[in-house]
Amino acid sequence: MSVKMKGLKQFIKQVEKAANSEVKKEFALWLEASGMEFLELIQDEIIRTETVDTRRLLNSFNRGDSDSTWSISQGGLTLEVGTNITYASFANDGHTTVDLNSGKDRRWVPGRWVGDRFEYDPSERESGMLLKVKWVDGSGYWDNAMAIFEKIFDKSLEKRLQRWLDSLGGTR
Repeated sequence: MSVKMKGLKQFIKQVEKAANSEVKKEFALWLEASGMEFLELIQDEIIRTETVDTRRLLNSFNRGDSDSTWSISQGGLTLEVGTNITYASFANDGHTTVDLNSGKDRRWVPGRWVGDRFEYDPSERESGMLLKVKWVDGSGYWDNAMAIFEKIFDKSLEKRLQRWLDSLGGTR
């Protein structure tokens, strides 16, 4: 038993032809735009959740920043976006304030108080604050951004694929 699909060979030829043409360039641009959109979502979530006030984490989610990670490949649909800042996962997931190097339940952090805000200063020898072990909740900024992006990405990919398929229909 067999099933014949009218126009299947023609469709396959058109897809192969399109894969070697302008569609590759369009796909690369779309993938890059998707990456930029994800970076914006991460930044929005860092701000919305009030994750940090120093802006180092926020600014590390930029293309070309020395603390960022950015990688795109076309054929296999790879888009890698991230940061190289070590505390990024702690800010997202939560952490304890224990000093992992010494295992002590307290640690001294050099710096000074300016109003109700503490400014870390590793060169400060006279003032600072004593931290006791406690759990600090993460903000979930990455998880939130990823959930939003997955919904947007799926719809965007579906629309883009449909546009490409529609354009193939007109190249007969």
